Amino acid sequence: MTSLARLLRSKSSPCVSDLHRQNEPQYAYEMKVLARWLLLAAALLLVANFYPGVSVPGFGSALIAALVLGLFNTLLRPLLVLLTLPVTLITLGLFLFVINAAMFYAAAYVLEGFGVSSFGAALVGSILYSACGMVIDVAIERFFPPETEIE
Repeated sequence: MTSLARLLRSKSSPCVSDLHRQNEPQYAYEMKVLARWLLLAAALLLVANFYPGVSVPGFGSALIAALVLGLFNTLLRPLLVLLTLPVTLITLGLFLFVINAAMFYAAAYVLEGFGVSSFGAALVGSILYSACGMVIDVAIERFFPPETEIE
C-alpha cells in the first residue's frame, strides 16, 4: 500500500509535510536538513578556498550564506526561470547557468560576510557550488535512506 493511500485511509487528515516525507520519522527529516545545511556551508567554504573570486571569512558566514542561497533558490529562482523561459529554450537550457550565477551574486550582494568579485566569478562559483551540492545530495540520500515500506 502506498503511503498516500495509507494516509488517506487513516482517520486523521494528512498534512502537507506528511505527504512530502512519506515514511520518514520526524527526527530523520530534521537530521537530513541539518546535515545538508552544514555540508552546503562547508562546500561554500571549499569553493571560497579553491576559487579566489569568492570570499567567505568563516564558517558562521558560510552557514548564513548557505541559508540565504537556499532561500533565494527556493523563492526567487522558480520565478526567474518562468520569466526567462523563452531565452532558456533558445539557449537549450544554458541560460539556467546565468540564473544560478544571478542567485549567487544576489546572495553576495545582500550579505556582509560573503563576497563575489564579479559576475564571472559568481558564474564559476555557482557552478562549483552546484557540483558540490549534487555530491552532497547523493551522500545525504546514502546516509539517510528512506525507510522501506512493510506491508
